[in-house]
Amino acid sequence: MKLYYSPGACSFASHIVLHELALPHEVERVNLRNRQTAAGEDFTAINPKGYVPALVIEPGVVLTEGTAVLQYLADLKPQQGLAPAVGSLGRYRLAEWLGYINSEIHKNYSPLFNPAATDDMKSLAKAALLRRYAYAEDALSRHPYLLGEQFSVADAYLYTTLTWSGRVGVDLTGMTHLLDFQQRVSKRPSVIAAAAVEFPST
Repeated sequence: MKLYYSPGACSFASHIVLHELALPHEVERVNLRNRQTAAGEDFTAINPKGYVPALVIEPGVVLTEGTAVLQYLADLKPQQGLAPAVGSLGRYRLAEWLGYINSEIHKNYSPLFNPAATDDMKSLAKAALLRRYAYAEDALSRHPYLLGEQFSVADAYLYTTLTWSGRVGVDLTGMTHLLDFQQRVSKRPSVIAAAAVEFPST
């Protein structure tokens, strides 16, 4: 398998999970500004959508969209427990969290990374993010991970979004459970390994 990523983007969650499951893989960096891969290929020929992650499962078979990639990877080693069993209520709880993180948290960061966004747009986005994170804060006040005691692919995705907060001025002061979660997950060997590849100079 080969993961196309951009450092620190949402593809970081998939990268973490690849290491969490110790799955053999390659990675290749993508410049999202010019849509070129590190090898000089046109990334849109690999993923016409033009964004990461893109997971090449085998030649000619490419899976995109982070929420799909995360579940696919988890199902390669179901015994690791990164996703509840297919058909179980827990699996739908996972889908619920992945959908929430994707649509209510991830997407609200868009104005904060957009140089054309006005200050008002950015202020509204930050306020929306604090409301959305408050829901995760409440969940994490009851158990260490979103689904309970077990780290899941949803946690990898939530953690990835938290790494963006300091870069764009989303102040999570007071969300102690969320900040404890961020610190706890940052120490996982899988996170350290993925970060060493994506940020080799840090």
